Amino acid sequence: MPAPLFLRALSGLLFTVVLAGCGSHPEPAAGPRAVLVAHPVDGRTTPGLAFAGEVRAREESPLSFRVGGSLIERRVDVGDHVRRGDVLAALDPRDLQVQAHAAQAQLAAAEAQLQRARADQGRLARLGREQLVSRSAVDAQNAAVSAAQGQVTAARAGFDVARNQAAYTWLRAPRDGVIAARQAEAGQVVASGQAVFTLAADSGRDVLFAVPEGVVRDVVPGQPVRIVLWSQPGRSIPGRVREVAPAADPATRTYAVRATVDANAAVELGQSARVQLQGATPAEVAVPLGAVQRIVGGGAGVYVVEPRSAVVRLRPVQLGPYGTDAVPVIRGLDPQDWVVIAGGHLLREGERVLPVDRDNRPVRR
Repeated sequence: MPAPLFLRALSGLLFTVVLAGCGSHPEPAAGPRAVLVAHPVDGRTTPGLAFAGEVRAREESPLSFRVGGSLIERRVDVGDHVRRGDVLAALDPRDLQVQAHAAQAQLAAAEAQLQRARADQGRLARLGREQLVSRSAVDAQNAAVSAAQGQVTAARAGFDVARNQAAYTWLRAPRDGVIAARQAEAGQVVASGQAVFTLAADSGRDVLFAVPEGVVRDVVPGQPVRIVLWSQPGRSIPGRVREVAPAADPATRTYAVRATVDANAAVELGQSARVQLQGATPAEVAVPLGAVQRIVGGGAGVYVVEPRSAVVRLRPVQLGPYGTDAVPVIRGLDPQDWVVIAGGHLLREGERVLPVDRDNRPVRR
C-alpha cells in the first residue's frame, strides 16, 4: 500500500476511536445552584442612613443697627457670651445728636407759637364779647390756634424720632446668647439693617444637616435620630427631626434638616456631628442591601427559600429608608424566613436551590 494511502486510513481509524470514546461517557446533569441565605436581622438595631452635620443654635439672629453711620466701638468678639441688654457696638452719634437738638429747637419754637396764638385768642375773645372786633377775626384766631397745635404735635413727633435715632447708635443684645459671627469692624461705615453680628440664642441647640432628593420623602418631623459628635465618637445622643426645608437648595439640590438635641447634652456650637436617621415607621426586621431585587412593574422584593421544597420565591416587600449596609423591611418578611442575601439577580422564580449559610454549610429545612 502506498504510504499516503496508509496514513489516510490510520487517521480515519483514530478519529473513529476518539468519537467512540467521547460518546461513551455522557456529561452528568447540573445540580441545584448553591445560594447564600440568612435570617433577617433585628431592624430596630440596624443603622439607618447617616449624614454629616453641624451643631447650630436653634435661634440665630443677625444683629444690625436701625440707623447708618460710622462704627466707632466694638465691645464683643466671636464666642463671647452676652446678656439681654448688653451693649455690643456703637456708632458715631454726633450727627444724630445734632439732628435731635434741631428737632428739639423746632418743638420749642412750635410751643412758643402755640402759646402766643392762645394769648391772642383770649384777647380777641374778650373783644368779641364787647363787639369791638368782628366775628371773622375771632374765628381766624381760633383757626390759628388749631394750626399752632398741629405744628406742636408734628414737632414733638419729629423730636421723638430724632431722639430715638440718636439712641439707636447703641447696638444691644436682644436676648441671652453667644456671638456666633462678626461681620463688621470699628472704623467701617455701615448701613441701616446691615448685619454686624450673628447671635446664637441660648434657647436650644440643633444639628443642621442636608439630605438628597431621594431621601427627603422618608424624613418627617418627630422622627428619631442618633447623633454622634466627632469629638466624642463613643457617645450617642438622642434627638428628633424638628423641621425639614420645603424646598431644595438651588446650588446643592439638597434639603436642609434640623434635628433637636437633648437639652441635657453638652454640645458646643460648630461641632461636627454624624446624624443617623431611624425609621419613622417601625421595622422589626432588616436585610442586607444585596438581598433586595427589583420587581417588574415597580416595587421591591427578596428571594425567600421555601423550607420543604428548597424552591425560591420572589416575595414583594415594603422597605424603609436605605441604610449604609442594610434596609429595614416594614412589611413582607418574618424573622424566621430564609432570605437569599447574595446572587439573587441570577435566580428565577420557582428555581430549586441549595441554601447554605455564611460558613458554607447547608441549612436545615
